[in-house]
Amino acid sequence: MTDDLYEKGLEIRRAVVGSAYVDKSLAEADDFTRPLQELVTKYCWGEVWSRDGLPRRDRSLLNLAMIAALNRPHELKLHVRGALNNGLSRDEIREVFLQVAIYCGVPAALDSFRVARELFREIDAEAAKSNG
Repeated sequence: MTDDLYEKGLEIRRAVVGSAYVDKSLAEADDFTRPLQELVTKYCWGEVWSRDGLPRRDRSLLNLAMIAALNRPHELKLHVRGALNNGLSRDEIREVFLQVAIYCGVPAALDSFRVARELFREIDAEAAKSNG
């Protein structure tokens, strides 16, 4: 698939969640999952994330809240990294999850904090390894 919307989506997807993750997802796609990867890249990233109405930072804030409320830890971990890439701080991410606790439920917030803390530890370990 090589249309313009897909290519735009691929560029934004890589910028937000990282090329390594995107390349792995695409490389692991098979005949069954490839159509989903194409749909996500084209419409989530190419159609919606490319719109001018909200900056990427705000889209990340919204995604964190929605994904936390839906209790989707795999996607949440990915989007916590994306939120950091889009300029959110760890403190701001914490505030999103506290808001989720009040409006969506404590269990969703507890899992969200756990996932984010796990990712922060991974990022810190990567940084220490790079600096060491």
